Amino acid sequence: MRRREFITVIGGAAAWPLAVRAQQADRVRRIGVLSAMDAENPDVQARFAAFLQVLQQLGWTDGSNLRIDYRWGAGNADDIRTYAAELAALAPDVILVTGGATERLLQATRAVPIVFVNVPDPVGAGIVDSLSRPGGNATGFAQFEYSLCAKWLELLKQIAPGVTRVAVLRDPTIPTGPAQFSTIQALAPSLGVQVNPVNARNANEVENRIATFARTPNGGLIVTGTPAVIYRHLIINLAAQYKLPAIYANLTAAVDGGLISYGPDRLDQYRRAAGYVDRILKGEKPADLPVQAPTKYDLVINLKTAKVLGLDIPTTVLASADEVIE
Repeated sequence: MRRREFITVIGGAAAWPLAVRAQQADRVRRIGVLSAMDAENPDVQARFAAFLQVLQQLGWTDGSNLRIDYRWGAGNADDIRTYAAELAALAPDVILVTGGATERLLQATRAVPIVFVNVPDPVGAGIVDSLSRPGGNATGFAQFEYSLCAKWLELLKQIAPGVTRVAVLRDPTIPTGPAQFSTIQALAPSLGVQVNPVNARNANEVENRIATFARTPNGGLIVTGTPAVIYRHLIINLAAQYKLPAIYANLTAAVDGGLISYGPDRLDQYRRAAGYVDRILKGEKPADLPVQAPTKYDLVINLKTAKVLGLDIPTTVLASADEVIE
């Protein structure tokens, strides 16, 4: 699917210096985009709109001095593997890749420069040698620092003190899941909480496993990774049905009716990724560009959902929120 089929946010050429325009217009550069997500997802659309907007501000316009080839995996591992090989074969100047698709892309090419976003543990996954000196053909933006995982449990316990059992909903195909869970588990005894990993690869597994977990009282949910994005509407409905307090790694979940969201500003990562793409197009090497962590984490609270669940959000938590849905 081409960008024009889903992006209508950006209209008209941004004003950028004529000297830059003349310098970059001498030949059309080519970049690839490999996303593990669905192009129809509104979150995905917003992220790539932010990416394209910054590229345009830096002097790169799709259809003018830039050609962009898109591939959308929509959560299908086989498609992601196929699309990674297709993009690598095109030999573009640089490829932007998201999340779990990064490892597939590196299996397809160790020559084409790669900028990744939303990768939980780039070093642990073997994507880069180190954060400061990536060392290969890939660099980019880590999804979060692992200390964030413990914060999910801490916040959930603060807003729902009666919770004594927590299911950590995750995608088992993401290799960093065990490290996330270990960070959460380390904090659990001090809060008097028992935590359990719950693997869910599709909508049916999400529904069945949440239903099973909800049979025992005093439960709560931590929704991480792919489930927090792809299945958030289903999970929000199930959490309401079973009266389960839930915290989501995806910020838009609270806006959509979830109780609370805490995580990095994903739009900011895509804006910063555009800066790295620009630098590579101008001659810099991924090996020399350090992997960066998020600089901003947001807390969003939905008071309407809290009221339905019979929860009183502590004033200290409300005071620290970046957005409150009333």
